[in-house]
Amino acid sequence: MSRHSNTGRATGATTASTDSKPFLLLSTRGEDAAAHAEHLSFARTAGIAPAKLHQRRLEQGLPSSLRLSDYSGVIVGGGPFNSSDTDKSSVQKNIEAWFDDILAEVIDRDFPFLGACYGVGLLGTAGSGSVSRRHGEEAGVISIRSTTEGAKDPILDGLPESFHGIVGHKEAIDELPAGATLLATGEDCPVQMFRLGRNAYATQFHPELDADSFAQRLRIYSDQGYYQPGSDQAAVADARRLDVRASGLILRNFARLHVARRG
Repeated sequence: MSRHSNTGRATGATTASTDSKPFLLLSTRGEDAAAHAEHLSFARTAGIAPAKLHQRRLEQGLPSSLRLSDYSGVIVGGGPFNSSDTDKSSVQKNIEAWFDDILAEVIDRDFPFLGACYGVGLLGTAGSGSVSRRHGEEAGVISIRSTTEGAKDPILDGLPESFHGIVGHKEAIDELPAGATLLATGEDCPVQMFRLGRNAYATQFHPELDADSFAQRLRIYSDQGYYQPGSDQAAVADARRLDVRASGLILRNFARLHVARRG
């Protein structure tokens, strides 16, 4: 049973109005189809009009200047990079160095931030935590359980104590940053969600995905080692059967809590 009567479906009117600051989505996906779908998935699930979620594709070039004050909050999606990669390209090294500066400002200002999958490693290492490949999970649907602290956090408002989410990652948090709060955990990957400060969050799972967008992403990344050949159909069937959409409330709550007015 959920804490409130919310059904867990992240649909309905948009959160950000015409006089509000947009949100910023930082993407690193080189495939146009994946980057476009990621933008639409985050916007739809968070209840933000696509035009109010500005997407910057960092693999195409890094912004020469970026003012956090122009945005209501920052969202980071997944991508091809891992903090623990040993053969990093120059593009990855440049992106991670750029993120070091941005996340230092996010942490210093306690600016609203939500990182999904790749964002766990970014926020975790920015806060001097550590990641490794000990707790990787193949693409699929898992059971996630909120902690005692997670049950109190407004970003998890409306979710049941145990819910399902979509995962697919090669690395995960080994040690949380000092002062971080564990909000949700899983059986094979102990850190599924945490908060740093009051407003910076990271999820190991993908709250932006539903069964259809999950199926599309699996097709795009079929040869990149996120799942065993032939297991994709079962994973998508699980996403439909277990109804992963409840996890999308995290994005909707993030947008609702942090939308900022212009001026």
